[in-house]
Formats: sequence, structure tokens, C-alpha cells
Amino acid sequence: MKNNFELLDILVFVAYALVILVVGLWVSRTKGGTQKSAEDYFLAGKSLPWWAIGASLIAANISAEQFIGMSGSGFALGLGIASYEWMGALTLLIVGKYFLPVFIEKGIYTIPEFVEKRFSTNLKTILAVFWIGLYIFVNLTSVLYLGGLALETILGVDIIYAIIGLALFAAAYSLYGGLSAVAWTDIIQVIFLVLGGLVTTYLALDTVSGGNGFIAGLDIIFETAPGHFDMILDKSNPEYINLPGIGVLIGGLWVANLYYWGFNQYIIQRTLAAKSLRESQRGILFAAILKLIIPLVVVVPGIAAYVIVNDPELLSSLGEQGLVNIPSTGASDKAYPWLMQFLPTGLKGVAIAALAAAIVSSLASMLNSTSTIFTMDIYRQHFNPDASNKKIVAIGRLSAAIALIIAVIIAPLLGGLDQAFQFIQEYTGIVSPGILAVFLLGLFWKKTTNKSAIIGVLISIPIAMYFKVGPKGWASESSLEFLFPSLPWMDQMGLTCLITMAVIMLSSYVQNKEKDDEKGINFKKGTFSTDPLFNIGAFAIMLILAALYTLFW
Repeated sequence: MKNNFELLDILVFVAYALVILVVGLWVSRTKGGTQKSAEDYFLAGKSLPWWAIGASLIAANISAEQFIGMSGSGFALGLGIASYEWMGALTLLIVGKYFLPVFIEKGIYTIPEFVEKRFSTNLKTILAVFWIGLYIFVNLTSVLYLGGLALETILGVDIIYAIIGLALFAAAYSLYGGLSAVAWTDIIQVIFLVLGGLVTTYLALDTVSGGNGFIAGLDIIFETAPGHFDMILDKSNPEYINLPGIGVLIGGLWVANLYYWGFNQYIIQRTLAAKSLRESQRGILFAAILKLIIPLVVVVPGIAAYVIVNDPELLSSLGEQGLVNIPSTGASDKAYPWLMQFLPTGLKGVAIAALAAAIVSSLASMLNSTSTIFTMDIYRQHFNPDASNKKIVAIGRLSAAIALIIAVIIAPLLGGLDQAFQFIQEYTGIVSPGILAVFLLGLFWKKTTNKSAIIGVLISIPIAMYFKVGPKGWASESSLEFLFPSLPWMDQMGLTCLITMAVIMLSSYVQNKEKDDEKGINFKKGTFSTDPLFNIGAFAIMLILAALYTLFW
């Protein structure tokens, strides 16, 4: 790829970058000399329409991890990895119907703020510090590293310069404009993301079919690699430990999805910036529709690359055309960058812009949410309760800049530590079940107490570690394995969440046998009512998902 990136490709990429910067700065401008308020900077003045919310949700979600990692998983194991996207669509509908009405009714800026309203300031501060650390040391650093690695692989740019360039690009408009700049530029980012991804998919399938087009290519990869179209893996599959069969549908993936889509600040923040609850729910519905097509953009190309690599005649033909550096089964993460060789001049620039859009939009979203939590939940709460709007916005920009600098320094240190990313996933899986248990019970069980919530957060970690370590860590006797089960990480998350919920409920019941907690949420009649458009769209999505899982079972 880096050897045939021509002038037209560079011009297309530069044009994309300029459009993003110009639009970001344009929507960030203050009108009539007025000063940005906290609501303007952190919640875009609560003015976002549904289509901007939906596009921004997907832009924040899709990053180099999806383009590179999920394509690599498509190459290695197939369509099963698409459950992350398709189950995510169903999760979005649940969030829109049952979580958003409560969040928007309470008028919150941040998820920790909800914790304060439902539980206590102490628990809010604990979780705010946790999330700031998670965003800086896990999310920002990993996205910068993976993004820099992707650009190094494709363009031949040194990873240090790629990381710095991505950071400066995201900072150029997001630090000044806040959520408004992030959300409105995300609309453009999603257009590039989907267009670039679809173009790559089409040309990969066209190559598989020998120039006979997209549909013919789909038929060929389905016939050639039928095992790559199994959504539910059996225990004999080496990837079962990561996608544990039916457990994907009824197990711990729900924990990961509900935690991510329902209680993740950099995702939920754009829904809180809607004009109204109805507009926010329609944005969620739009995002769920887009989630259905994401596997076509990021997973199917990986399967196509697998088929190409295992077709000697096609490989010979491609070799004659000068297309080399073919990925092996041990280098599946090279599948997507390798496929870009098939793109003609000009469209390569679109594909690179799509990848950059995925990376930069995620960075900008994480930066904005990190600064929102620090400013609203730490600075204003504990250091300057009477801070003016001007001061709050300034602190928001400063905290985002510091977070980005720290992430840029740390990101290159991840190089070569392949297991670091596996550790990051497992670390998130250790803490997320307990936090999800606290939120679900805090929302829907009025007896849940603050003390029980703190107990639940703390005890969930040793519970998760018990399942994570398994029999090898706890007992060498095989006869004791039933006491110390070794389970796929998704099953571990599901069990950890259920056990934590049981502990919280028992503790809360002991404290509040006869009455509800004073901060318990009372739902009004019609709280969870949704308009006909949302209902019809949600029903259609569920039918499509049922058909997909039936077809590829």
C-alpha cells in the first residue's frame, strides 16, 4: 500500500482533513461575542438532532480496533465476531427505551452525576476517578497506539509521528469546540467511514469473483469458507474460549454491551445533548440501524482476504499484478491494510480517510468525555463550586489537553507488548460487571442502598478474579475443578454480574426490609413509552437480527 499511494490519494486525504477542521471550527464559533456555557461546551447546547446523534454514536464507537482488529478476526474465525455489532444494535434499543428516559429526566451532564443523584457523592467521586483513569490510560492510549500502528502499516509513517499527528488532528477542533464540534464533524466522519469501508468490501469481493462483482464474490466466499459463516461456535472451535457458543447470545456479552452503550460517558454523552427525549431515542434507533451494516464494512473484507490467501490460482494472478505482502494465518491483523492494495488511485485516499475518521472521531469523543467528567464531577464538585462558565470551559479544555499529552507519551510504550491489549480487555471485564450491577439495581430496584452499592463494586473484583484465575491458579487437583471452574471470559463476566447483583440485593434487603431507599427512583406512568417510529424501527431491527442468526446459525 505504501508503495503506490499516489498524489491523487494524498489530495483526497488532505481534502478530508481540511473539511473536518473547517467544519469543526465553524460550528465551534461563538455567535455575537457570547461566551460558551458549560451546557454549550459539554452538551452542545442540548441542540443535537437525531441524525447527528446516531452518526456521532457510531463514529465514537468505530475505531482502528474495528477496522484492523475485527477484519483480522473475520480473517481468522469468520462472521462470529459480528455478534459484537449485531448484539450491540439490540443493546442500543434497550438503552433508548429504558435508560435514556431516566438520564434525560434528571438533566445530568455525566454518568457519575447520576451516581450522585441515586447514591452518594463519595461513590460518584470514586467512579469518576476510575473512569478518568480508564479513559486516559486504557482508551486514549490504545486508540492512539492502534491508530498509529495502522497508519505505519499502510503509509509507512513512523508510528511516533503517526501518533502525534492523530493527537494534534483530534485536538485541533475538539479542544476548542467541545461536544458540538465533535458531534457535527462525526456526521462527515461516518460518511467517509461507511463509504471507504464499502468500497474496500466491494473491491475485495470483486477480486474474489475474478471481476464478476459483489454478489458473485459473496457466493464464492460462502461456498469456499462455510465454516467462516458460523455465528454460534461449538466447543471444538479453537475460538470458543472467546466466543462461547450460545453464551454469546445469553451470557456475558450482554454485560459488556450494556456497560459500554448504557453507562459509558463518551458514548452516552451525545444522547444527553439531544433536543428532546424523542430526538435522542430516534438517534439511538439510527445508530442501531447503522450497527447492522458495520460487519459488511469490517468483517466481510477479512473473510474475503482469507479466501484469496487460500486460492493458489488467484494468488498467482495477483502476484503477476505486483500485489505482494500476503498475510498469513498468523498475521490476520494485516488483512485489512493488505486489501487496500486492490483500491484504485483516488479511492485509496478515501479508504485512508475512512480509517483516519474512525480513529480521530473516537479520540475526540474520549477527550471530550474525559474533560467533562473531570470538570463537572471533580473540579466543580471539590475545588471550585462557584466557578463561572468561562472558567469551567477553560478547565475543560486544559484537562483534555493534559489527558491527551499523557496518552501520547504512554501510547508508544505499548509497542511490542501484544499481551498488553489482552490484559486491557480482561481488566475491563473484571470491573465492568460490578459497575453494571450497581447501575441496573440503582435504576430498577428502589431498595438498593448506597452502602450496598459500594459493597457490590468492591466485592465484584474478587469474584471476577476467582473465575479468571480458574483451577490452575487455585487447585492442581483435577477433582477440585468443579469448585474452581475455568470459563470463557464472557461467561465469567455474566456470572460475576449475577453474583454481584445477588450480594447487593441481599445487603440492601437487610438494611431496608420494610421500606425503599430514600433515593430510589420512582417511575411515572408513561416513563418508558416510545413513539410509533421508534417502536416500528425496533421491531424491524429485531426481525432482521432473528433472520441473520437463523441464517448463519
